Amino acid sequence: MSGPRVAALLLAGGLGTRLRPLTDRVPKCLVPVGGRPLLDWWRDSLDAAGVRRARINTHHLPDPVREWIRASNARGGVRFEERFEPVLLGSAGTITANRDLADDADLMVIVYADNLSTVDLAAAVAFHQGHPDPFTMVLFECEEPRRCGIAELAPDGRIRSFIEKPQDPRGNLANAGIYVVDAALHREMADRRGFDIAFDLLPSLAGRMRGFVHRGYHRDIGTPESLRQAEADLAAGLR
Repeated sequence: MSGPRVAALLLAGGLGTRLRPLTDRVPKCLVPVGGRPLLDWWRDSLDAAGVRRARINTHHLPDPVREWIRASNARGGVRFEERFEPVLLGSAGTITANRDLADDADLMVIVYADNLSTVDLAAAVAFHQGHPDPFTMVLFECEEPRRCGIAELAPDGRIRSFIEKPQDPRGNLANAGIYVVDAALHREMADRRGFDIAFDLLPSLAGRMRGFVHRGYHRDIGTPESLRQAEADLAAGLR
């Protein structure tokens, strides 16, 4: 029996302003970590999960991403395509603009491509298939809950509530920016025409989401300090 048809949407169009001047010449999704651009890390994760079609939204410095796509597709495995945004649409707006990606898929994997993560996407997809809800959010234990989107879990793993950057956090399980979504819900989210996933979409999905807790490494490569820490972590052998 064949597995589900899984497509992926990588959110990669941001300006990376906190990483300037590096991101004046390199798009954030191609910032090298451990000698490899971030998109290389995600390609390996998607390939291991059996994803065969993935789309990357672009805006800032799209040409290097196009070159990366050409080189990656020449290697085989997951096949990438681009969706250019002349004006940034916001994370939820990007889902709206890529509603069609779910037409030939059973499940969608949605990823913020500016994170470095050892998450097992195949395990996340298997977890999603093992419960009845249409949305799985990958979670990780964060050190500063007030700076993250925090999920409150019920004993069965259902997400009771989700609050972005709460003043009074109810825990430390944070949104990793990685989602597994039924194709029908992806289309429903697209039709809502929100701007931001965390603020406009996720809170309204409480009760329809489960949390997959990732116990390994996960870091937003958003500042020079975070990038240096990721390099040090990799040099120390953390995988």
